[in-house]
Amino acid sequence: MRLHPVSRVLLALAALALGINLVMPIWRIDLGAPQYPEGLYLQIFHDRFAGDIDKINGLNHYIGMAHIKNEMFPEFEIMRYAFYLLMAWGLVTALIGRRAVLLSWLFAIAAFIIWAVWDMYAWGYKYGHELDPRAAIKVEGMAYQPPLIGHKQLLNFDAWSTPDVGGWALFFTSAIATIIFVLEWRRSHRAAVRA
Repeated sequence: MRLHPVSRVLLALAALALGINLVMPIWRIDLGAPQYPEGLYLQIFHDRFAGDIDKINGLNHYIGMAHIKNEMFPEFEIMRYAFYLLMAWGLVTALIGRRAVLLSWLFAIAAFIIWAVWDMYAWGYKYGHELDPRAAIKVEGMAYQPPLIGHKQLLNFDAWSTPDVGGWALFFTSAIATIIFVLEWRRSHRAAVRA
């Protein structure tokens, strides 16, 4: 049984929504402290960092954290191809209109999200734990790993890590694809019962 035409149109739109990640930031980290009432922020695009990088690097220098630079993330070189692949996979799913292909696309999206979350955690762990022993400020037992998602207190800084526009687009796509898969499974099941 082929997917309902409305489902196929929605899947095509959801696949195209992944393209937002090619032009908008995927993730952001916000820092707030009394000496920075306007706050500092770091945005992560598919191919680069943006935001108050120089100010954050200046602060991090005192506690021995590595300087943030695009070269830290070799993933920036390949991320665009992952989004191209997921978009094409989604469009092919809408074109073919088969539930098995939709399921394969869902697995691919889930695998990408799991990899991205693990990769970001691994980077944050290394970034926050591997400190320069010659740093001017040392706090015994203190690590500065930023939160993967949500809030964390780092000395006198409030750090917030949240999805940005691209991240929400990725979650939107995965939610739409999941909902359509469930609805199509129920439609197929009801048709089988009636037959």
